[in-house]
Amino acid sequence: MPEKAPSVQRLAYLRAGKRRTVSIHVLQVSLLIFSLGLWELAARLGWVDAFIVSSPSRVAATFLSLNRSGDLWLHVGTSCLETVVGFLLGTVLGTLIAVALWWSDFVSRILDPYLVVLNALPKTALGPIFIVWIGAGTGSIIAMTLAISIIVTILNMHVGFLSTDENKIRLMRTLGAGRGQILRMLVFPSNYATLFNTLKVNVGLSWVGVIMGEFLVSKAGLGYLIVYGSQVFNMDLVMTTVFILAIAAVVMYQGVLWLEKLLEKRLGVIV
Repeated sequence: MPEKAPSVQRLAYLRAGKRRTVSIHVLQVSLLIFSLGLWELAARLGWVDAFIVSSPSRVAATFLSLNRSGDLWLHVGTSCLETVVGFLLGTVLGTLIAVALWWSDFVSRILDPYLVVLNALPKTALGPIFIVWIGAGTGSIIAMTLAISIIVTILNMHVGFLSTDENKIRLMRTLGAGRGQILRMLVFPSNYATLFNTLKVNVGLSWVGVIMGEFLVSKAGLGYLIVYGSQVFNMDLVMTTVFILAIAAVVMYQGVLWLEKLLEKRLGVIV
């Protein structure tokens, strides 16, 4: 049977949606261009001190200089590797621990006050401890990233697991399903949205952990460039690194969105 052609109202609705999307993108780009243009104009006219706040043209010149020297991709690659490793470890370990807490209410009650304390504890205070325990290197930076992201993952996923529809759980138990089957077939699939929301939060938290770790101990990375630039009062380098950091974080965030859409469209998972 041939598919029914969309109605006039449906086509009008789709066109209006496309126009709205295009308008939003245009305004977003325009706002960015306006902000950069105003920043450049303020620096050139002396409204602000370009030595302190830099300017888009000076940032671009610094970026090209770093690229020509070959140092740019070393620092970007170092920070990205540390972030991805910490991000994956925090997500996987946090989710596994959340599963264990859901599986055993007894264990959950024991660990609950400790999770509250760890969540409230400023993770940057653990940096010197990691350096002493692990050493001044990549391991301590990844440990810092893991410490920041894992607790959030545990708490978010555990709350999501506990929020699963109790009526559906009772129905599966009535039909003879075991705890493992309930987890695999109901609880975890019901919390794909929670998982991806946690992933999106962990993108920012992982970058915070890496940058804070590189502030304390590093020989390469974006955090190292920021610290070095501030020490020699090279604000052009600092601002350039901040822009690179923002771009890297956006790319990583878009990767999570791409994975979310892949599961939704190709695998039929609604997230």
